[in-house]
Amino acid sequence: MAIYDRTFDYDNDGKLDAFEEYAYMDFNDRMMHTGLYAEEDIEDEDEELEDELESAGLDMIELEMIDDDERAEALFDAGLNPDDFDF
Repeated sequence: MAIYDRTFDYDNDGKLDAFEEYAYMDFNDRMMHTGLYAEEDIEDEDEELEDELESAGLDMIELEMIDDDERAEALFDAGLNPDDFDF
């Protein structure tokens, strides 16, 4: 029995029955698609950030290069909240 299998061995019999196996597989599937390992979500957020900046007439690369005060001012001038962005 693998280390994580014990978490899903609800009846503590030392093996996973059909329900416990399903719970284990469902958990792993959710973690791969929506949990800690969902890199697609991170990439989508980055694309949304770039799209939002582009629609405001700003370039993400330029914003990364300037200092924090200038970046905050540029975001504010473009009608965006500087606190919503983390560079």
